[in-house]
Amino acid sequence: MAVYEQTYRRYAGELTPERRRFLIPMRYAFREIFGSKLVLLLLILAGLVSVVLAVLIYLTHNLEALKALNISLDRLQVDNLFFESFVRVECGFAILLALVIGPGLIAPDLRNNALPLYFSRPFTRSEYVLSKLSMLLLLLSAITWMPGLLLFLLQAYLSGSAWTGAHFGLAWAIFAASLEWIVVLSLLTLAISAWVKWKPVARISLLAALYVFQGWAKAMDDILGTRWGAVVSVKELDSAIRSSLFDGPTPDGIPIPVAWVVLAATSLLCLAVLYRRIRAYEVVR
Repeated sequence: MAVYEQTYRRYAGELTPERRRFLIPMRYAFREIFGSKLVLLLLILAGLVSVVLAVLIYLTHNLEALKALNISLDRLQVDNLFFESFVRVECGFAILLALVIGPGLIAPDLRNNALPLYFSRPFTRSEYVLSKLSMLLLLLSAITWMPGLLLFLLQAYLSGSAWTGAHFGLAWAIFAASLEWIVVLSLLTLAISAWVKWKPVARISLLAALYVFQGWAKAMDDILGTRWGAVVSVKELDSAIRSSLFDGPTPDGIPIPVAWVVLAATSLLCLAVLYRRIRAYEVVR
C-alpha cells in the first residue's frame, strides 16, 4: 500500500497511568541488565554471603548439628559487630554492582542524543531520573538491608524475646546504614554517568571518587595534622556513620552530625548535576 493511502489511526491500546510511567524504562533496563552474566555472578556471590551467615546463625542455636559436623563456634557472637560486618561486605558488593550497571543507565542516552525521544512523549525529566535511580536502589537494596533484616529476624526467632528486646536497635542500624550508602552511591553513579557520557570513563571516575579521594583524605590528615580530611571522602564518611549506628568505635575526626550533613549535601549536588544534564536539548557553545 502506498504511503499516501495511509490514514491516521489513533492509538487504541491501554494507556499507562501517569504515576507508573517511570516503570517503563525501568522494565526494559532490567531486561538488559539481567542478560549480563557478570551482574548475575555478583548477585549470586552477594546472596551466598547471606546464605552462609544464615547457616552460621542456625548452627549457633543447634548444638546437635555442631557436634555432628565437629564444628566449634564458641567465638561467634551474633551481635552488633556481626551485622556491621555483614553490611560492610554487602556495601562492597554494592560498589561493584554500581560500577557494572550505573554508567550504562544514562551515558548511552546522552551520547546517542536519545533524551529528546523520551521527552517528546508524556514523560518528564523527574520520571526519567526516578526510573534510573529506582532501578539502582532496588538492586542494591536486594543485597544490603533486605537480607540483613531477614538475618536479624532469623536470629530474633531463634534467640527469643530477650535477645530481640536487647538488640532491637540493630534492625534500624542495618536499614539506616545500608540505605544511606546505597542512596549516596546511586546518586553519585548517575551524576558521573550523566556528566561523563562514556561508560569506561564513568567507571574510572566513580572509582576515583570513591578511592582516590579516600586516599587524599588520609594524606591531608597526615600532612596537615588534622582529622577533617574525611570531609572529601564519601567512603570515610560512610564508615564513620555506619560505625556510630552499630555503636562501634567512631574516629576522632568529623562529628557524626557533620558527616550526615556532608553526605546530604553531596546527594543534593548530584541531583543538581542530573537536573542540569538531563534535558531534551543540549546547548553547544
